[in-house]
Amino acid sequence: MNVCKKTTGIDRLHVVTWNVATADPPDDISSLLHLNSPKSPDLYVIGLQEVYAAPHRFIMDLAVEDSWSLLFMSRLAPRGYLKVSSIRMQGLLLLFFSRLAHVPFIRDVQAAYTRTGFFGYWGNKGGVSIRLSFYGHMLCFLNCHLAAHMEYASQRVDEFEYILDTQTFYPKKMPQILDHQLVFWFGDLNFRIQDHDMHFVRNCITSQKFNLLWSKDQLTMVKTKEALLQEFQEGPLDFPPTFKFDRFSDNYDSSGKKRKPAWTDRILWRVKPKEPPSKEEVDDRDSGLDEKNTNPQIKEDEFPLKLTQDSYTSNMEYGISDHKPVIGIFTLELKKMYETPLVRVCAEGEWSADFDAMVIYSPLQPFPSSAWDWIGLYRVGFRSISDYITYTWVKDDEVSFNNELTQVYVSKDEIPVLGGECVLCYYSSVLQCIVGISSPFKVQESKVAFEEGLAPENLHILDKATDS
Repeated sequence: MNVCKKTTGIDRLHVVTWNVATADPPDDISSLLHLNSPKSPDLYVIGLQEVYAAPHRFIMDLAVEDSWSLLFMSRLAPRGYLKVSSIRMQGLLLLFFSRLAHVPFIRDVQAAYTRTGFFGYWGNKGGVSIRLSFYGHMLCFLNCHLAAHMEYASQRVDEFEYILDTQTFYPKKMPQILDHQLVFWFGDLNFRIQDHDMHFVRNCITSQKFNLLWSKDQLTMVKTKEALLQEFQEGPLDFPPTFKFDRFSDNYDSSGKKRKPAWTDRILWRVKPKEPPSKEEVDDRDSGLDEKNTNPQIKEDEFPLKLTQDSYTSNMEYGISDHKPVIGIFTLELKKMYETPLVRVCAEGEWSADFDAMVIYSPLQPFPSSAWDWIGLYRVGFRSISDYITYTWVKDDEVSFNNELTQVYVSKDEIPVLGGECVLCYYSSVLQCIVGISSPFKVQESKVAFEEGLAPENLHILDKATDS
């Protein structure tokens, strides 16, 4: 039997969780994102809790991007990252960024949320998630903010299980979080250090003997009793507890409450356990008829995903919150189930605002196309899917087609007058993602506009009107 060998991809993930305690973003997030590291990640996953959500601010953030999202996009877009998806539930915010080269292979993107505050009616606590297919492997990222205070450890477990039970996705073959091949669970999980007194805890922190506190960490303790939690892995807590600090300092709580330090902010992961063989497979194996035992390539592809944690630490540099951010760096090794985008898209001929333009696209693989699919024109370095200059509907603006190629019309009135480096992206409304990206191409400056005497500042105004 001939088996097509799939390419192994090795990708780096940078996961951040941070309870920002309603603070505005800091000016510099270079160390938070390791922007000066020689090894840059392929994916950024950023989970925030307690983003400022007063009614007037929250309503404004629904109309435009919130200040935290804008900050991350402004720092990552010039480095070639795109915000693929995000979800906000009051103070909970989850952002997923990818290198542009991976974007056509990120499909079936969906987001969900669950409220657990005030008996499930209020979203100050709960969980938000983003699920997606990455080169054919189903991943899910869950950002939680669970119940506070020492005495509510069992309630935190109940809330987590409630979130897992209530969040559902389509298609039905992978409807819940734990159905995914890889799940990241992170956030302000609010588990505390119990039994040890304040003096002992602080001495262990000062002497960096963190291991003496691990056995009384509530999450570690409940994992010994809860089979579900035992499926989640976590790196060693070899960094100072991340809560509770006096703001703008490295000093733990000096207020009248003097809360005991705790590792409230955590990053865990779960690789889906391999399902036990069916009775038929056991019978075939025992009788020597199981081809998987004799074909090493099939055996290798049976479970083609591995995750390794490279680092797990807090960042003491930031003092805007009473929590310190926690960062996990991971290496994801997987077999790429596909390496060809669903659609090839390109600009036909010369583009400028002096004449109508044409886009050519061709499906490279079967996929569920729709009349709601569109092709967007973006500037190189665009920040998110909604950051297009203009777009054209693939069906309504279709000019001609054959079995291999389709031409789509773009009006000259929608093309930027000043020109610039641009790309085209084909967006699938069914898959909720970009499925094809063109090579960068040059949009020429409008010769007509210059000949008609429009000054450069007026051209900028025209371009801003086009971009909006």
